[in-house]
Amino acid sequence: MRPPITAQGAQRLRAELEELKSVQRPAVINAIAEARAHGDLKENAEYHAAREQQGFIEGRIKQLESELSHAQVIDVSSLNVGDKVVFGAKVLLADEETGNETRYQIVGDLEADIKQGLIAISSPVARALIGRHAGDVVTIEAPGGTSEYEIVEVAYG
Repeated sequence: MRPPITAQGAQRLRAELEELKSVQRPAVINAIAEARAHGDLKENAEYHAAREQQGFIEGRIKQLESELSHAQVIDVSSLNVGDKVVFGAKVLLADEETGNETRYQIVGDLEADIKQGLIAISSPVARALIGRHAGDVVTIEAPGGTSEYEIVEVAYG
């Protein structure tokens, strides 16, 4: 099965790939050439650091190319499922105990970033939300314990 990714997530990964190929790769190649010009490579810290950075960049380029070639891009704005939570949904949750509200978007594993409110479809929170509707109360079992949340709003696009 091909891993899903939102169109916005695919665009972000493509932008990162382009940045690595057109900016960072040439910069590290120049840094290696400059470090080589300083002489003895055995004791040249700049050379070793630049080579290590080059290895990281090349590895990330290969990883992104592979992930993007295998991913199934899903245009969330074309989904018409009303207030049902499915892949790509932006969900506003209210904690039943505290009333604190949190907004998440359910995305593919490749693009998940909790700091930006992007949770992986394979996460416990996303699994508890999938198939539910606005107004439903869900119990989410996570490593930190069990919590109940009300789905306040479901949006797409």
